[in-house]
Amino acid sequence: MSRIRVKAAGGFPAILYTFRKAAEAGGLFRFFVRMASKNACKTCALGMGGQKGGMVNESGHFPEFCKKSVQAQAGDMQGGLTEAFFFRTPIAQLDAMSPADLEKLGRLTFPLIAEPGDSFYRPISWNEAYQKMETAYRASTPERVFFYSSGRASNEAGFLMQLVGRAYGTANINNCSYYCHQASGVALNMVYGSGTASVALEDLKSSDLAIVAGANPASNHPRLITQLVDLRSRGGKVIVINPLKELGLVRFKIPSRPMSLLFGSTVSDLYLQPRVGGDIALYKALLKGLMESGRLDREYIRAYTIGWDEIEKDIRHTDWNTLLKACGVPRNQIDQAVALMANARRGILMWAMGLTHHAHGVDNILALSNVALSQGWLGRPGTGLLPIRGHSNVQGIGTVGVAPYLKDAFAKRLAEHFPVSLPSQPGLDTHACLVAAAAGEIDAAFLLGGNLYGSAPDAAWAGDALRKIPLTVYVSTKLNTGHAHGRGQTTLILPALARDEEAQSTTQESMFNYVRLSDGGKPAVAGDIKSEVEIIARLATRILPDSGFDWASLSSHQKLREAMSAVIPELDSLKEIDRTRQEFQIPGRTFHEPRFATVDGKAHFHVTPLPPPTEGPHEFLLMTLRSEGQFNSVVYEEEDFYRGNARRDVVMISAPDARRLGLSEGTRVEVRTEIGAMPVVVSISDISPGSLAMYYPEANALVPQKLDIRSKTPAFKSVPASLHLLEPA
Repeated sequence: MSRIRVKAAGGFPAILYTFRKAAEAGGLFRFFVRMASKNACKTCALGMGGQKGGMVNESGHFPEFCKKSVQAQAGDMQGGLTEAFFFRTPIAQLDAMSPADLEKLGRLTFPLIAEPGDSFYRPISWNEAYQKMETAYRASTPERVFFYSSGRASNEAGFLMQLVGRAYGTANINNCSYYCHQASGVALNMVYGSGTASVALEDLKSSDLAIVAGANPASNHPRLITQLVDLRSRGGKVIVINPLKELGLVRFKIPSRPMSLLFGSTVSDLYLQPRVGGDIALYKALLKGLMESGRLDREYIRAYTIGWDEIEKDIRHTDWNTLLKACGVPRNQIDQAVALMANARRGILMWAMGLTHHAHGVDNILALSNVALSQGWLGRPGTGLLPIRGHSNVQGIGTVGVAPYLKDAFAKRLAEHFPVSLPSQPGLDTHACLVAAAAGEIDAAFLLGGNLYGSAPDAAWAGDALRKIPLTVYVSTKLNTGHAHGRGQTTLILPALARDEEAQSTTQESMFNYVRLSDGGKPAVAGDIKSEVEIIARLATRILPDSGFDWASLSSHQKLREAMSAVIPELDSLKEIDRTRQEFQIPGRTFHEPRFATVDGKAHFHVTPLPPPTEGPHEFLLMTLRSEGQFNSVVYEEEDFYRGNARRDVVMISAPDARRLGLSEGTRVEVRTEIGAMPVVVSISDISPGSLAMYYPEANALVPQKLDIRSKTPAFKSVPASLHLLEPA
């Protein structure tokens, strides 16, 4: 297997890629106009765009865009799929297509249906589609339906969807965060009483240490790399913690900066590579090193925290050998990290799904938070905790109530303003909805964006579960593997506008709790396509005719924002945003003083036990990850340029492990887990010994249904696995 290695991420290849994608999207001018429009970025929740311009962040910095935004925009500017395509393309052919193949087919431009026995999707009118939905929901009961939203949807669409679901009587309302950052929300609520980042974007400009754990922003949030490079340029330090050595976290050529473009920028000062699943042991080792060197902010601990005595006892009674063996990081590297932390005054600790995708995901974040609290790095400017969220509005979707459980105050205000009778018990979370579907206990599922099938563990099981549902309704912009493998007995696919095509403005929330206003615009492709809000409002008129409420009135985004401001006090500014055009930071979430949203106003330490060692026949722990050529479950390119992989059917393994097993680059092997096996080729990589890595979503076929008990997040990144040599093809 030939591999092309580059010495730095970004740079001229990224610039050339942008021009190529612009040409594919109809030309540079047309592409630039779309990118520069006053709409929030469609990709990661780092956020850019809105009323300051499409390539400007909340601090006013220009230019702010990256390869992810280029990929998403070019994807939405593809041509439309025709009726002739569906007449000649059987569903079996769609089943055989890869995620990248399906993404490149083009935009959906009219409603589609596949009924029992159908071999093809066929066009259907909107009226017929609504009649199918009305019949299904009228025949079902609240406990036998669920509503799901991805982070692509707007605040307006998300709020309306959960409202319609609750008016129907169900609490089975959930979102994609259960498969990504739900563990972060659970843990942060335990630490400081709020489930989102404690910092604003400006805090990154005044910190002098960043710890980036279990994340690869060089590929998934590239604009964050600029912040890390800036931190180092003013004398700060960056520590990266990741089992896999990622090129872009070592060196990055920032295209908008001439010197960096030519010579590259160093991103990290220290790169720690724990074995997969060794995070808690590593953070406890760092804390033990800080304790033994006397580098604790004991005044802060005494005044502003709870639970330190139990932490200190736990750390003192855990010996170094145990921690070093469990994490796989040498003592001298831990000492280097401790020294960097001890010399810092203001630190920000950030992470992504490398920490959340474990059966102990909540404990991973609690253990990292303990390190921050020990240094007083919470509730002060330039310090704090930052979950690096993936989709552009996944945080906003949670804010507006797309969740199986509402806080009492939210629920009370919702019932005061709308005809809803809220169930006394929480609804089903995302995975529990699939479990119910597998048991034949779901009659209808409404899926607002995303790819629930492609995001779920145990792909074969997830597909079987979705296929048992009598009616699944997908609101989508393009085809994905869920439309092929995750069909219901009857499946409707309803084409939706992208946010920069909406006739009315929408809002989105960044990972920094910043709410943007997107103006919308003209559709990039002709067709019978509707806005998400219009689709949901019309559904409500059909399935809730006796509620006594004018659901059609909520087709107005302004009325929805007025309703959100009445129900959600933190979003009070929404009621005036159509007039003021003023975007805003959500109050009460950013902590610049050590007074927190907990009952006692203090931050809480939590003891985190080491996970038990893996037992059984599998000698490796496998983690799934995304490539540089994809966003979430959407695959734009088969090639992973930064890792030097030209294909996706690979398993990344360390050189020592490969030598021990007699494997070389390109050797054909089979990866086996407790639920399946997959033939792949070997890619020798700089990954910690004992660890393997494969690409998501394809490797979901190997991920068992093992969940973090508190967050209900699947363990996509700690899967016991073994390798077996295959005969040459």
